[in-house]
Amino acid sequence: MTESRDLSTSEQPAERRSLGWRLGGVLRTVRPHQWVKNVFVLAPVVFAKEIFAPFVLTRAASAFFVFCLLAGAVYTMNDLADREADRAHPIKRKRPIASGRVPVAWARALAALLVLVASAWAFSLGTWFGVVALAYFGQNILYTFRIKHVAYLDVASIAAGFVLRVVGGGFATRIQLSNYLLLCTALLALFLGFGKRRHELTAAELNAKAQRAALEAYTKRGLDIALGITAPATIIAYLAYTLDSHTREFFRSDYLWLSTAFVALGIWRFMHIVRNRPDVESPTQEILHDGPFVAVMLGWVGLVMWVVYNLRPS
Repeated sequence: MTESRDLSTSEQPAERRSLGWRLGGVLRTVRPHQWVKNVFVLAPVVFAKEIFAPFVLTRAASAFFVFCLLAGAVYTMNDLADREADRAHPIKRKRPIASGRVPVAWARALAALLVLVASAWAFSLGTWFGVVALAYFGQNILYTFRIKHVAYLDVASIAAGFVLRVVGGGFATRIQLSNYLLLCTALLALFLGFGKRRHELTAAELNAKAQRAALEAYTKRGLDIALGITAPATIIAYLAYTLDSHTREFFRSDYLWLSTAFVALGIWRFMHIVRNRPDVESPTQEILHDGPFVAVMLGWVGLVMWVVYNLRPS
């Protein structure tokens, strides 16, 4: 199949086969627009009120880029494994590896280089951070070649990846993690994952198996139930965190619970996108460009900052 793709690519005009065109495909393959997911690595810094500590910020930024490099390797390996299925998808068939823009040999070399650089960088930040980073990579490899074909377990694996990001951020910055932070991360990741599968199922009803094997085992009712459980559970877990005595004492405020309203609005907006925009490639990607969702997130950040630094316990 690789040979046939090379032949079809060779039929493109010469300017479409230039080095710059190929390198542009490499950049698209590592999906830098998806690296925003790695901001979860910074969660321990934010919730520990260490955002202005230079030492902590430097290590947190390094941890962020380590996960970005690993994510780029994982995306590359995923596209290598999925290139046949992607060619059956109306949008994903345009991905660089599936379309032949990035040769298979290039993609394999790219993945190996990213893993080597990220591993060396990770262990320079500490042994435990290096272990977590490699665990994240291993978990993603297992997902790519095994777990992604198993309904519901695939979403659980994705959620585990987000939890590992947070844990890694804690080790890199030497900040002790809150159990509530890990719980909220896991629930939110499950909710987003089930929402993405619900969106994919709606958009691919006529050819679900060809586009993602696990979709064949999903049903709209089952995913609606999963969303109906994880959405309120996420909101309740976050509310419980804001009302916890340790949280109120640490932030010296009794009003952090007010920010729960923005969490609920964000969840509602994501569900709106899942149910009403079947033409977009991914709802988790679309929210980054959705004005109302971005406004909700900025509102959450603004309210949290105002509560933490201006309101004090009565």
